[in-house]
Amino acid sequence: MATSIASGSGLLHLRESVYRGQGCRRAYFVSGIGIPTCVQKDHSWSHRVPNNLRIHTSNHFQSLANECRHRQHRTAVISCLRDGSTKYFDFAVIGSGVAGLRYALEVAKHGTVAVITKAEPHESNTNYAQGGVSAVLCPSDSVESHVLDTIVAGAYLCDEETVRVVCTEGPERIRELIAMGASFDHGEDGNLHLAREGGHSHRRIVHAADMTGREIERALLEAVQKDPNIFVFEHHFAIDLLTSQDGSDTVCHGVDTLNTETQEVVRFISKITLLASGGAGHIYPITTNPPVATGDGVAMAHRAQAVISNMEFVQFHPTALADEGLPIRPTKARENAFLITEAVRGDGGILYNLDMERFMPSYDERAELAPRDVVARSIDDQIKKRNEKYVLLDISHKSREKILSHFPNIAAECMRYGLDITRKPIPVVPAAHYMCGGVRAGLQGETNVLGLYVAGEVACTGLHGANRLASNSLLEALVFARRAVQPSIDHTKSSCTDHSASRWWPRPTMPKSLGNTILSNIIHRTREVRDELQSIMWEYVGIVRSTTRLQTAERRIGELELEWETYLFQQGWEPTMVVLEACEMRNLFCCAKLVVSSALARHESRGLHYTIDFPHLEESKRLPTIILPSSFVSNTWSSRQLHRQQICHKLQKKGNKKRNQRAKVTWLEILKNNNPCE
Repeated sequence: MATSIASGSGLLHLRESVYRGQGCRRAYFVSGIGIPTCVQKDHSWSHRVPNNLRIHTSNHFQSLANECRHRQHRTAVISCLRDGSTKYFDFAVIGSGVAGLRYALEVAKHGTVAVITKAEPHESNTNYAQGGVSAVLCPSDSVESHVLDTIVAGAYLCDEETVRVVCTEGPERIRELIAMGASFDHGEDGNLHLAREGGHSHRRIVHAADMTGREIERALLEAVQKDPNIFVFEHHFAIDLLTSQDGSDTVCHGVDTLNTETQEVVRFISKITLLASGGAGHIYPITTNPPVATGDGVAMAHRAQAVISNMEFVQFHPTALADEGLPIRPTKARENAFLITEAVRGDGGILYNLDMERFMPSYDERAELAPRDVVARSIDDQIKKRNEKYVLLDISHKSREKILSHFPNIAAECMRYGLDITRKPIPVVPAAHYMCGGVRAGLQGETNVLGLYVAGEVACTGLHGANRLASNSLLEALVFARRAVQPSIDHTKSSCTDHSASRWWPRPTMPKSLGNTILSNIIHRTREVRDELQSIMWEYVGIVRSTTRLQTAERRIGELELEWETYLFQQGWEPTMVVLEACEMRNLFCCAKLVVSSALARHESRGLHYTIDFPHLEESKRLPTIILPSSFVSNTWSSRQLHRQQICHKLQKKGNKKRNQRAKVTWLEILKNNNPCE
């Protein structure tokens, strides 16, 4: 069983009346549904994805494979241009963080790879990860201890099998990085220096000072640049996944992108697509995420009919630098908040209010080493009760040498604004940091969309549950990027690229016909709308929530979206038009609505989701939230790129016969028969 949301289309288009359809219909629990024994286990995290949603070779791909063998085509597809704007690859990787690059390096041994990245290759959440990678590398530590710490931090909503896999395989993934040239800090004994962070019972954080993500990214990018089978496409914004319908199966064939430097649409056709596009921190105004983190992957996957899970669990990092508390204020607002790593508290940092009163022991016996959700709520409570704008994190009682060696990046950034952290405390405030929910994935990164895999923050594997344990994110990305490799390779062996596929979908177009003035007005209004959406999310869908505030957010987001879309179409916007700001905006709307709908569905407080209306844990509600795909397809602007195969009708009859023989009840059938929203 799972908390389920009967999804709407996920499509953002001009509607006839205010707030009629919000992409996701109101979420609801399905705890009253009687599920037959034969499928009941399939709804738990232990089985991840039900049988009817698991990856298997479709009739369409099998027919293509037979055609390939008949024509004696090579398995590898040579990267090439068709019609001047279509590229063909074996593997398309969307995102250039640790998950995307690690996967690309492995599958490049078996075919051509396109790494598609929104900005420069290094501009990802990985690059901003300060703390490190958690792994059991100390004799006094154990996999069992890491598993328990992860599950406790995740408020017991984690999938135990996933947690065990990640914690077991983690050490080998670290050793692979070191073999590739990643340089981590070592102690005086010559062994890796292992730090400790909140929620961890042992020192198990491998790090490179306070710039671990940057070091990992450097090593991976160097390896990628040397690989002749990997082609990196910078400044290519992913617009939509290209899908077809084969009977009841949705199949992914690649992605449409916008080259933001040339303003040209480039289509990538691939046998396998890995979605590793990161999170959606910019649905909030204060976030540690870089500007590229606008939820593009989750929104694209939702439009492509992928199952989405646990979107209510947005992690707010407790300690981002509060610029208002610096001796010298920055002259302009930051695009993203500067992170003060969890390792500062792990190394003995103490939190004080502005009267220099230590407050964490009164909230939790673990004090500053409590999990992030607890610390963030405690800081939020202090700020609101005392009507102050930030709290203080003090590490100055440690030796100057130790502080500067462990946290050189933080020390340098603070010193730019007149703050010496070896003498004075750091002003900090919570900031949106990490999405624990995302595209629901199995143990090999597979989704319910054939040919589409996910890894990294965009994925919901079940590892993090209701709250991510510090430094488990890079670990998860490494493990799942590696686990997705073999099934991806197997898939390519039984399929081939159809070079006529590029003509299956209408091509997005640039809005040149609108003229520069109108386009400039649209972009300006879109930026204003973006600010308004972020304000709504911060005010009503923050660290502490309530049903009334969530409902207010739902209504106001719906009205704002309708107003924005109405404005666009009144300016002459056409359904096929794309521009970066507008595409990002529709993705931000989509992710915001998914978060709000999921939050309204959970009638308890668990992990990162805390609501004053249901302040306690409820064992009966210890279930993942599931957002199921919808069968509704629209031809309006921002519709998913779906091609219905001509062969579907005849293949569907064969497929239906086989499925009937299995005699299993699917999620969609369950919901159809027990949907309280209808």
